Amino acid sequence: MAQNDRTEKLRQIKDEVLHLTESPLYEYRKKNGYFPVIGEGNHHAEIMFIGEAPGRNEAETGRPFCGAAGRILDELLQSTGIERKEVYITNIVKDRPPGNRDPEPAELELYAPFLRRQIGIIRPKVIATLGRFSMGFIMQNYGLADKLDSISRIHGLVFEAALPYGKAKYIPLYHPAVAIYRATIKEVLKEDFLKLKAI
Repeated sequence: MAQNDRTEKLRQIKDEVLHLTESPLYEYRKKNGYFPVIGEGNHHAEIMFIGEAPGRNEAETGRPFCGAAGRILDELLQSTGIERKEVYITNIVKDRPPGNRDPEPAELELYAPFLRRQIGIIRPKVIATLGRFSMGFIMQNYGLADKLDSISRIHGLVFEAALPYGKAKYIPLYHPAVAIYRATIKEVLKEDFLKLKAI
């Protein structure tokens, strides 16, 4: 798929999310002057990072992982020599849930088709999930449901996911936000990012 085709298809997703009035998060977005957070990065990225849902900084700018968790993500990428502009970063849920609460099942279900389309457009060779919600989504939807376990047990392990365009490597990671409060998790994330670089 050519660059322009991918850009156009991703733009289409952005337009659809922008006017997603059936979303329970739409009114909250409008009331607060927030933006939907679709994703950013290389449209031909080999690595795709998938988080859960945007926080306040992200909703205010329309950019994924641009707050405190984003700074940790940037640091982790730099520590492995991976450039942020070379990867693609997105979330399952494209609008901010109130008070940074966890996404609800109905919200995950509503926004999931957009993520599926993004994966199909970008066709990454490696998917890295950030946090347990995106971990659960990828594993349940792409042939890894029988391997699903708690994130503390399977973070940093490499799996093979069955994606619509073929096989891809999959690695579940802790969400960088956890490292803001727990320094030990930051060290674990650094080790896991080295595994990510190795694949």
